[in-house]
Amino acid sequence: MVLRICSLCSLWLLVGAISAHAQVFPQVRANFEQGRVFEANFEHVYIDSYTKESLSSTGKIWVSADKYRLESEGQLLIVDGETSKVYDQAKNRVIISDYSEDEDDFAPSRMLKGVDSTYVIDEERQENGHMKIIMETEDDFALYVKVEILVDANAHPISITAYDFSENVIVTTFKNGKFIDKKEDLFVLRYPKDAEIVDTRY
Repeated sequence: MVLRICSLCSLWLLVGAISAHAQVFPQVRANFEQGRVFEANFEHVYIDSYTKESLSSTGKIWVSADKYRLESEGQLLIVDGETSKVYDQAKNRVIISDYSEDEDDFAPSRMLKGVDSTYVIDEERQENGHMKIIMETEDDFALYVKVEILVDANAHPISITAYDFSENVIVTTFKNGKFIDKKEDLFVLRYPKDAEIVDTRY
């Protein structure tokens, strides 16, 4: 679960940065505002600064302006703006809970509002046409002190490297990233009829 949340956080920072630089990446913001969905395969690695041990996760993610879906190693997470639903294949269990955008730092709608003003943002154009966006902050309450976002010439994310206050490193690499038209069933959770349902809303 931690790796999935970190991945979503990284995406939030990515699109927030792009939104703040709308003059550079207008097509990305426009894609979200026109109801399209960013789809990508990802590999997510967390490196502990003290032990040097790493944890990794791979999967696929879809992000729209108001919803997101994440598939990773036998688990499926869908947030549809009203509820959060997680299906664990190994346990054949679905957990449903109320969703509050105000309590979700990773809410897709927040992506379009721009990155937190405490971050100082710089850009470096690479020789191969890629762009690196560097975000840094001295805010003691920020999740990351530094984030480096690499995007290609079409402003599609290639990788995100984040550093927290303990100098842990979180690297998320994206492959085959593209914007697609939203499908009606993309953000609908489907699971076996015999799955255990844990509904925390009641």
